[in-house]
Amino acid sequence: MNRETFGAIDIGSNAIRLLIDYVEAYEDGRTEYKKAAFVRVPIRLGDDVFLRGRISNGKAEALCDAMQGFSALSRAFAVKDYRAYATSAMREAENGSEVVSLIRNRSGISVEIISGEAEAGTIFAAGGLRETLDPAKTYLYVDVGGGSTEIVVYARRRKVDACSFRLGTVRIFSRAEEPAEWERFGRWLEQIDEKWHPSGIIGSGGNINKVHKMLEKKSRECIRAKELTSLYARLRDMSVEERMEQLYLNQSRAEVIVPALKIFTEVLRICRIDTVCVPRMGLADGIIHQLYRQYNPFA
Repeated sequence: MNRETFGAIDIGSNAIRLLIDYVEAYEDGRTEYKKAAFVRVPIRLGDDVFLRGRISNGKAEALCDAMQGFSALSRAFAVKDYRAYATSAMREAENGSEVVSLIRNRSGISVEIISGEAEAGTIFAAGGLRETLDPAKTYLYVDVGGGSTEIVVYARRRKVDACSFRLGTVRIFSRAEEPAEWERFGRWLEQIDEKWHPSGIIGSGGNINKVHKMLEKKSRECIRAKELTSLYARLRDMSVEERMEQLYLNQSRAEVIVPALKIFTEVLRICRIDTVCVPRMGLADGIIHQLYRQYNPFA
């Protein structure tokens, strides 16, 4: 067995995450990804960016503090290599490049601000879907983040279309989304439904992962549309405090889970889809897989 350690940092609009994985390759060709460490810090960069267009000094300092901690953890775990990607909030912040420079100076970590399409592609690179995808059917890969939603259309196990929308959980919770973006979202989905007739959703993001757990689904068990819409109606009628007290959600999750469910229910409704499968893979998982393949191209 050969073991290598890789790290991934996901700087999102709602939270930032560090994932460190041991990747073990066996002589029989098997490769296993085992979580060594995972840290999530809900800094909520989107609170600043989607309302004021820039990252405040306070949140920039908090981000740098967290990244210094991530750097120390990566050294402690003897990480062979890492990548740090920033998504929607950093893309839109007028001082995003300044904050990236500040992070590099403070922590030594180089951050790359990636596009929505690159974000979706990296998440899909995590794999784990081959058992889920029926080659005869079309699926929508829907990743709901804090600032944006990425949708990729897969037919015959290959990407045939993709689009990124400025509709995310923090943006919606902050009431910073634009009605025109919802209209663009709806029109694009209608066109996709007419052309490709998708039969299922592959759901990605912390909120749909949480919903999968809340509904007590087994590892590869899909969520039915009526289950998701029923949960959405229930949570929408509760206050943030009630969600925290009755469902044991932390404040950050209690605030953004309803906007996430709104997006998923709209996709289900417009495309007349009945199931959401949740592989529980995210951007950080995709980064780890990309790194491993970079160092082991024939694996």
